[in-house]
Amino acid sequence: MDDATDLRAAGLRVTAARLAILAAVRSGNHLDAEHIAAGVRDQVGHVSTQAVYDSLHALTGAGLLRRIEPAGSPARYEVRVGDNHHHLVCRGCGEVTDIDCVIGEAPCLEPSASHGYVIDQAEVVFWGVCPACRAAAPGGTPG
Repeated sequence: MDDATDLRAAGLRVTAARLAILAAVRSGNHLDAEHIAAGVRDQVGHVSTQAVYDSLHALTGAGLLRRIEPAGSPARYEVRVGDNHHHLVCRGCGEVTDIDCVIGEAPCLEPSASHGYVIDQAEVVFWGVCPACRAAAPGGTPG
């Protein structure tokens, strides 16, 4: 399926801005709204920041995008949805990398107590330093 078909199937109007948002998110690496808006403006001209936020909210609600919020970082978006994967985040540059579930099926981790919840997803963020930041640090180690 293509983006227009996916938008229609989700009950959303097909607009140039929404198509550009999906393309920008797909072409980037866990972009924040500011970078997505810049990509959209490069493709379709002027689009307000509020329109981008509204569309990101609608696309996330429709399950076409996933929103992640690493601590200390603005919300970021990705098109990889529905598979309960996790993320690696670099403490140096903020780079985010997808990592598959250790077990593979949602939720892939079990809490010590469920407190009556029916758990269907686990979200894990691994923190470290990426190879580029390690190589750029004096002596090859961040400090």
